[in-house]
Amino acid sequence: MAGVGGKSAVSFSVLKRSFSLRGSPRSVLTGGRRSAQEGRLVARPPHPLRAHRHPAYVCFSYQDSMSETLRTCYVYLNQTSRSFAAVIQALDGELRHAVCIFYLVLRALDTVEDDMTIPLEKKVPLLHDFHTFLYQPEWCFTESREKDRRVLEDFPTISVEFRNLGQEYRDVISDICHRMGVGMAEFLEKKVASMKEWDKYCHYVAGLVGIGLSRLFSASQLEDVEVGRDTELANSMGLFLQKTNIIRDYLEDQQQGRAFWPQEAWSQFASRLEDLAQPQHLSSALSCLNLLVTDALRHVPDVIAYLSRLRNQSVFNFCAIPQVMAIATLSACYNNPQVFHGVVKIRKGQAVTLMMQATNMGAVQSIIAQYSQEILQKVSVTDPSREKTLCILNVICEKSLSGAALSSRAHHISPVYVSAAMLLAALSWQYLNATAGPPGGADMQGH
Repeated sequence: MAGVGGKSAVSFSVLKRSFSLRGSPRSVLTGGRRSAQEGRLVARPPHPLRAHRHPAYVCFSYQDSMSETLRTCYVYLNQTSRSFAAVIQALDGELRHAVCIFYLVLRALDTVEDDMTIPLEKKVPLLHDFHTFLYQPEWCFTESREKDRRVLEDFPTISVEFRNLGQEYRDVISDICHRMGVGMAEFLEKKVASMKEWDKYCHYVAGLVGIGLSRLFSASQLEDVEVGRDTELANSMGLFLQKTNIIRDYLEDQQQGRAFWPQEAWSQFASRLEDLAQPQHLSSALSCLNLLVTDALRHVPDVIAYLSRLRNQSVFNFCAIPQVMAIATLSACYNNPQVFHGVVKIRKGQAVTLMMQATNMGAVQSIIAQYSQEILQKVSVTDPSREKTLCILNVICEKSLSGAALSSRAHHISPVYVSAAMLLAALSWQYLNATAGPPGGADMQGH
């Protein structure tokens, strides 16, 4: 799996990582089966995001009317998903249960992929057939040594709640589980060589999650049908988060014998991927790092387009929070030697602020503009990817600028609009400098 191990993602992001705190990256009930106290789905016409509880203040009283097995599923969710558990539990109505089960099914699949003690001759069939276990009431797996092995050992508890879901949810979860399992198996012994293969790997372990979640959103009728149909935007949501994980966790993955940085990128700067961690190769390492950050940034315009379509507040929070965490993480990683020598993470206070702010489109675009500007200020005139970096930052800025202008309801000039306008002007100046290439030119930090 990209050499030795695998990364897959859930919640548009990660099975084993969250952007709010530190982690590790790898990849409802309907038909009258639950009481009205659990919250029935009410279809809503498209409308601006309405006032809604923030996930930090979710009331968990709905658990009182749950079955014992569903209650256990939420226990597993809280044990395995860390900070995403609260966001999942803030989802409205039956969608909450569908996403919870979706998460746990993919967590179980990922646990199989990650377990290096399972021989390949056994692991490959397990990954290929995993979706069929959802309809085998007694199936479980007791041979894993992974820390989250409980979701495999007690899989009957998860699968029974899967079978309690409406058909529209079961079809989505089973299909994504099948496609993801096949993709994981493909990369068990295959290194991520080209940038195209990097996209393919991230699609299997994260893009499919975005596509599956989007189909669940539409199936619940909380979001328009188009949200589930536009697989390109949904795929970009997952790829942006997964690439951020892979970039940030270079050192951790190296220490665990895993390799996820694409060879096409790192081979331009080093003979071996592990050489990038050597002090004498710092300049080359930063060039490779910045190349990959630039590649990840190209998904941000799709992220903005996707989020702008959402109408349900709980779904918006669920999708937006990981994305703003990701752009903040990329900003922290860009041109940062610490990626190769330690841990790069968002401060807890910063993470909490982002979570509290990212509840409407205008705020999200303001955050994206802010961190895009931070990256801009770190772009060196000597960086090989400078022109591409400035170009994509320019596109991101234009998207943020147009959204900020539309979202402002005040009669005066919005601070977000001013910030985006200043960023656009700075980007244009930088981009022109890059293309002109004057001798002895300096970037905004004087490099």
